[in-house]
This record gives sequence, structure tokens and C-alpha cells, in this order.
Amino acid sequence: MERGGRKWMPLSVDPLRWLQRDNSEETKDANTTQEENTYAMDTPDKSEDGEAPDDWTDKVSENSNSPDEGGGGTEEDDSTGGAAVDDVPIIPKKKRQPSEAEEGKKKNHLNIVFIGHVDAGKSTIGGHIMYLTGMVDKRTLEKYEREAKEKNRESWYLSWALDTNLEEREKGKTVEVGRAYFETENKHFTILDAPGHRSFVPNMIGGASQADVAVLVISARRGEFETGFERGGQTREHAMLVKTAGVKHLVVAVNKMDDPTVQWDEERYEEIKTKLTPYLKKCGFNPKTDLFYIPVSGLTGANLKETSTDCPWYSGPSLITYLDNQDAVVRAAINDPVRLPIVDRYKDMGTIVLGKIESGTIAKGQILTIMPNKVQAEIMTVWSDENEVDAAEPGENVKLKLKNVEEDDVSPGFVLCSNEALCRTGKIFDAQIVILEHKSIICAGYSAVIHIHCCAEEVTIKNLICLVDKKGEKSKTRPRFIKQDQIAIVRFEVCAGAICLEAFKEFPQMGRFTLRDEGRTIAIGKVLKVIG
Repeated sequence: MERGGRKWMPLSVDPLRWLQRDNSEETKDANTTQEENTYAMDTPDKSEDGEAPDDWTDKVSENSNSPDEGGGGTEEDDSTGGAAVDDVPIIPKKKRQPSEAEEGKKKNHLNIVFIGHVDAGKSTIGGHIMYLTGMVDKRTLEKYEREAKEKNRESWYLSWALDTNLEEREKGKTVEVGRAYFETENKHFTILDAPGHRSFVPNMIGGASQADVAVLVISARRGEFETGFERGGQTREHAMLVKTAGVKHLVVAVNKMDDPTVQWDEERYEEIKTKLTPYLKKCGFNPKTDLFYIPVSGLTGANLKETSTDCPWYSGPSLITYLDNQDAVVRAAINDPVRLPIVDRYKDMGTIVLGKIESGTIAKGQILTIMPNKVQAEIMTVWSDENEVDAAEPGENVKLKLKNVEEDDVSPGFVLCSNEALCRTGKIFDAQIVILEHKSIICAGYSAVIHIHCCAEEVTIKNLICLVDKKGEKSKTRPRFIKQDQIAIVRFEVCAGAICLEAFKEFPQMGRFTLRDEGRTIAIGKVLKVIG
């Protein structure tokens, strides 16, 4: 089935540490300093005035390199790289109407994104989980194994449960964000398998923006962990980006523990934990409450569903058991206005759109408005994880068939909204940014690509409004330029036209963003005020 899509653009980051202080001019209070490792985008401040608030003062790690030490650009460019993100149904279709009993007792829904460096084993773990939970039967898996052997790819057969794209199977690399689901006694899980290669990082952003929990897959194989974790590797970049996307909890799956170079060595496992934890703390994850480490083997299934006897030194739960016992994610109220950022769209006897419901409820027969072009659409069919349903709630990844809408009327980054409460749109907005990595100074007129929810567009800095120091004080004069490690409030203009966005304090999911240039992430930020 041919799917429509839009090319996305490419990513790369360095460590940073956040420090948030309340430096509002009306309520300066030295007692509001938060923990050093708290990520500033997690808790928006509800200031009462409409002015651009100055409550986001973050500090980049003192250990980060100076601009002179930073690396140059890469061959991939944000304006041209990437590949279309498609929703590929990669599981046996189970199209059925939920029974009344199921409707009465709906399982808690959790969206999981698998992230990490290329070849760490993300798809293999996801595919094995599908098999262990009964979503892929043994006959199908044996078929994949035969096909993999024919292509001399014996060890890849498990990943084929998630990688159904021919390009992915030939290269052994995930290109699109694969989707699948499985169920346990307590929860319904949606798996988002994000690509690890740096050329497809923008596709990974689309997956991270829909996730509640991230599983960072690390290869324990000698040399592979070091390659993924060094500067420029996707381990660092992915951890930073899922935090920027709003993911608060990170599971670190140390994979390939059965490899001949590792052989379930506890010292190797502890070595990886020791090296990884300080960086994840700088990203904003609290090691005590936000991180969970587990040794696994995606190939053998050890510690995925049942704890393995191969590592008697590990006494924690299996991966699926741990995820099943996670607390319910706090969602937006079902009665709130509808907000569904569109990740992708294609044509199949009508226009189909995909995305995660951020707030409100979407039901068959409902009339909604697509922003920013204000096209009205009737919801003909709602699918939640390939099951046709009458309605879907916040947190669910859905597929919707729209009536009276042409494929050209909708693009990734557009937002489905309630008619009576449309989302904000604008071409000019003020934002507070932290420069993570940029080898030269940034002045007014500088252009880059903004990734905000599912939208990716080129923006230009119109004005540098002020700098914000480590104490939260704003400079009295306008800066002529900004550079690496500095915090600034700037005014952006979208080059192509109005996009959908909200002030971070009003709706965080549509107010946080990353700024990218020349294939790497140069800054992260949040929208303070939409000008128009």
C-alpha cells in the first residue's frame, strides 16, 4: 500500500545540565530553586500576565566544550535529509470491536519508544517482546527466520517483526518509526521503534513526541557501547531528545549481554552504568526516580519476560514486568479541547491521518478542524492500535479516516482541534533557548530548522531580546550575538508561514522544541509568547 509522507530533516547533541529558578520580576524568591538535575521543560510556570515570562533559567554543564572545541557540521542537512515516516502495520491484524466488558474496564495505555545507537538491538528486543506476549505467532517467526537465512541475515529475524519495510530488511536498519502493540494483565502497550541512524533522527523525534516512557537500548558488546556513547554517537543524542520531547522516565536496557565479548559479565554492566548515569543526570533524569537499568539479551529473550538464570547477580524484575508495574501516566482531561498533532498522512479510500491524542476525546462522526489551514473534517473511522473503536482518549496513538479532506489539505505538523477551541497559530513568536552546541556566534538573521511537536519548519531569528544569566537575571541591553552555553530570549519568524504552536506554560506538548542546523541539534527551547 502506497503511503503519503513528508520528508523530515536530520539531528545531534551534546550533554547539558539544567537548573531552573523562578526569576519572575513580580515574584523574585530565592527559595524556588529546584534540584540541579531537574529539566526545566517538565513543569511550566503558570504566570498570570500575558507577557513573555522570564521564569526559565537553565544552566548548561560547566564541563561542556567551548565553541572553539565544538565539531563542525555534517554532510546531512536539516533542509534536505530524512525519509518519510510511515505507519507500517507490522502485526497480524486483529480488527475487532471491544466487548462491553472491555469497554467498561479499559486497560491503562502506555506508549513506549525504543531508542539508541544504530545496531544496538532495538528492533530485535521489540520483535522478541511481540513474540513473548503472543502478538507474533511461532509460525510467523519461523517464516522470518527462513527469509533471514536466505539473505544471510540469521540474527536479524526477530527484528523483522517490527522492520517490515524492504529497505529496513536489506540494510538491517530501521528507517521509519515502526508501530506495534502488546498487552499484559494490567496494561495496553504501544511500541514505537525509532531509527538509530543519524540520518533518520528527525524520524526518531516523531516517535519520541508520542511516547510516555523511553527504553534506551545500549549494546554491551566491546567497542559498540563506546562508539554509541562518544561525542556524535546516537546514544547521547537520543537521550537528550526524548527528554526534550517530554519523556520523564527512562529504562536503560543493556543489551547483547550474551555476546562472546561480554558473557553476562557484571563488571561490564556496572562499567556501562557508571559511564552513562552522569550524562543522563545532566540531561535531566533523576537517577533515583527516573532511571532503571536492566541487563538483557534481545536475541535469546533473557530478562525480557522472565528473569534469566544467566545472570544470578541481577535481582530485579524482567523488562515487561517492570513496565507492567509502572504508575499510570497523568493524561489531559477527556473533556479538554481536542489536540492531535498529525505525525503522518496517506490515502487509502479516503484520507488517513496518524498521531497521538494529547487532549480531548475523538469519536466517530465528530466534526473537527485541521489547523493552521482551518479545513473542517468529519471523523469517519477511528483505529486504536489497528482495532476499530468508537472513540479514543488522551494518550492513545490513533489512525483516523477523514471525510471531506484531500490528502493535500493535511501535512505532518498540522493539528486536529475542537471547532470551539482552536489551537494557536503564528509566524512570529518569542522563545527562551539554551545554545547547546555551536562553534560560532549567532546573530539576528540566523536561520535553522525548528522541530516542535510533529512540525519541522525553517525559522529565522528576527531579534535578540536579552540574555539570561545563571542567576536568572535578564540583561538590560540587547545582545549583539549569542554563543554556546548561553541562555537567551529571542524572537523567531517562521519562513514558510504560520505553524501550530502554544505557549509552553499553556500547553507544554506544543510549546517545547529543538533547533537544528547542519545535521545537529544546536539548541532547545520553549515558546514564551505567540505574537502572530
